[in-house]
Amino acid sequence: MYRHHQWLDDEAEHKASERQTASLAAIVVILLLLLGGLFLVQRLREAAVIEDCLMSGRRNCDALVIGPTPGLLRRR
Repeated sequence: MYRHHQWLDDEAEHKASERQTASLAAIVVILLLLLGGLFLVQRLREAAVIEDCLMSGRRNCDALVIGPTPGLLRRR
């Protein structure tokens, strides 16, 4: 069957494209905020581990910053 489609005039088409552009920009901003939040959570978690080590009175907390050396892993 034939359906009657109403064509948009130039102004309505321009508004529709502006809405689509704004929606895409909002999605990009949300993704950037999400990535920034994940990065921040990771850095705060690393700082908390080091802070917990220092607060417990240990002196070898530099291994947490540098990371374990392969020789130390084999000795255990």
